[in-house]
Amino acid sequence: MFDLGGPVQFVKGVGPQRAEALAKAGVRTVEDLLYHLPLRYEDRRRFARVAELRPGMKVAVAGTIAVAGLRRARRMSLYEVRLDDGSGRLKALWFNQPFLKDSLQRGRHAVLFGVVERDSYGGAGVMMSSPQWELVEEEDAPGVHTGRIVPVYERLGPLSGKALRRILTRLAEEVPGGLPDPMPADLRARLGVVGRGEALRRLHVPGPDEDVGRLNAARGDAHVRLILEELFLFQLGLALRRQGARRRRKGIAFDISDRAREAVKRILPFHLTTAQKRVLRQIAEDMKSPHPMGRLVQGDVGSGKTMVALLSMVIAVENGCQAAFMAPTEILAEQHFLTFRRLLARCPYQVELLSATLRGREKSAALERLASGEAQIAVGTHALIQEGVRFHRLGLAVVDEQHRFGVLQREDLIRKGYDADVLVMTATPIPRTLALTAYGDLDVSVVDERPPGRQPVTTVARRASDRRAVVDVVRTEVAAGRQAYVVYPLVEESEKLEDVRAATQMAEEWRSALPGVGVALLHGRMKSAAKEKVMADFSAGVVPVLVATTVIEVGVDVPNATVMVVEHAERFGLAQLHQLRGRVGRGPHPSTCVLVCHGRLSDDAQARLDVLVATEDGFAIAERDLEIRGPGDFFGTRQWGLPGLRASNLLRDRDLLEQARDVAFRCAEEMEGAGGTALKAFLEQGGWERRFGLAEVG
Repeated sequence: MFDLGGPVQFVKGVGPQRAEALAKAGVRTVEDLLYHLPLRYEDRRRFARVAELRPGMKVAVAGTIAVAGLRRARRMSLYEVRLDDGSGRLKALWFNQPFLKDSLQRGRHAVLFGVVERDSYGGAGVMMSSPQWELVEEEDAPGVHTGRIVPVYERLGPLSGKALRRILTRLAEEVPGGLPDPMPADLRARLGVVGRGEALRRLHVPGPDEDVGRLNAARGDAHVRLILEELFLFQLGLALRRQGARRRRKGIAFDISDRAREAVKRILPFHLTTAQKRVLRQIAEDMKSPHPMGRLVQGDVGSGKTMVALLSMVIAVENGCQAAFMAPTEILAEQHFLTFRRLLARCPYQVELLSATLRGREKSAALERLASGEAQIAVGTHALIQEGVRFHRLGLAVVDEQHRFGVLQREDLIRKGYDADVLVMTATPIPRTLALTAYGDLDVSVVDERPPGRQPVTTVARRASDRRAVVDVVRTEVAAGRQAYVVYPLVEESEKLEDVRAATQMAEEWRSALPGVGVALLHGRMKSAAKEKVMADFSAGVVPVLVATTVIEVGVDVPNATVMVVEHAERFGLAQLHQLRGRVGRGPHPSTCVLVCHGRLSDDAQARLDVLVATEDGFAIAERDLEIRGPGDFFGTRQWGLPGLRASNLLRDRDLLEQARDVAFRCAEEMEGAGGTALKAFLEQGGWERRFGLAEVG
């Protein structure tokens, strides 16, 4: 009986030794091996005639070996055959493979596959150099490696692509037509997919009439079945998780009192935009609900998400609860802390920064203020929910994700016993694909309007050799009474002394280039009070030019700043560059962002700069970023809390993701009724928890 869960060592051609090596590559069962998908497919169905061959053709040729011999030349061995197909003879050479004399012998029927080239070894015709080969019973019989649509595999542990093809072809042919299918028949019909047995067979042994183009685009029937199954399982799990969260009751349903409204008015330095009001209303409704909030707020740079988050925290505090704001890095946590303290100056709230730099008594005192409730708002990294940190009564956790936190970290709050609402913010817009996966269990709000009076920002890329032109831009704006940022990338978040020295030197260079102009320096090694003083001076217009190593991505709102110079722009990611550019264009004056590049740019770096110069639309930039980097690099190794996907590719399969989500969320609603037994069994058999590493789904 065919067993997908059976040990891989009993597959013909594997054995105990190879199985041990395959286990290290994560392949332990028959199913694991069948899910090692081909890299691509090659059309080797048609055999070319020798008389028709021309240099550059990549073809299969079938015939009889008319001549075969081994010879030595310049300290290497050459094995040569002449393959006769009746229309002519094709010469083929293999270097340092003398063992071929035992297989490719005169009189045997063989198929050669490779690139045709001119005979550069003394002949007048064409030849193949080290072609792939296969012995067949008859000249025109299809084999494993030729005479059909051939899957091409990436090496897997000890198995070469060719060895894998041999093993998987045999294994796929053994998959029975009646293989039990965990996907219910009615769901297969809704998704329009073939059965599991047929999919696993056709994946590795495509039929003679398959379209090679569709196979290589992963749009053959077999691929579509496996991709939709995987994405459907993941989306159904998210839908059930969301349902479970909505059924759960939280400890406090917040009250939006007149006192809370008055506190909000005291904080606001300006009127909210229509979009901010709409999103704040959605958050307030969630907080008033008896069920826990799980909401993602995203919007472009400068749309005012930070203010929305702060006002949400005020609602929690005015209800006698604490609020925690988690930033992805220490630097960003400190910037948010300084911003919140400035905006809350007219309120009696105590804001606490829990930083890695806190030591001894200072740290103990901060932890005590959180545990006693004396500090109402805590700002830090996600270390805020680690061991040793206790809140008196945590009511709201705001997670500024910036693509670094995932589903699991959000669950940590619940596991640690905090019955809190969760508000997730992203520093820059995220691709829709990501919103449907890493954040697929959350409600989504979009702040899609910029505050009135904001000006577009002109973005230009300049070589480091154009330094004079860059300085002229800054000089002109400063002379007109405006201000400028100059940002240098730091090598590490901790900022080594050499980074600080380099920044200090650069600040001196700017002072020399702009005599009589105040140039301030901001770097990560400065004490908090010193940083606060520099930022206050810059905000007040006392200092026209600010040179910063710390990434001034958030919380800095100086409407009079009209120039952002980014040194070594090639070292920054697209989201970071877009975020930096968002520091200017906040007032009534036209603004400029100058991306200064050093050295020869890689293709990706050039593509990033081209995108920034072409558009200010953060949503378009996010999608382009995903395309440039590809899903592997963009999504990282599960740092987004994303599933371990085997068949699907989140960039390539966006259309199928939408289809899977649509059907999965409808099925989740149906499962709340009397039905859904078969779907629940499918979810369990699909290994939701094991496959995707996510917690229970309610």
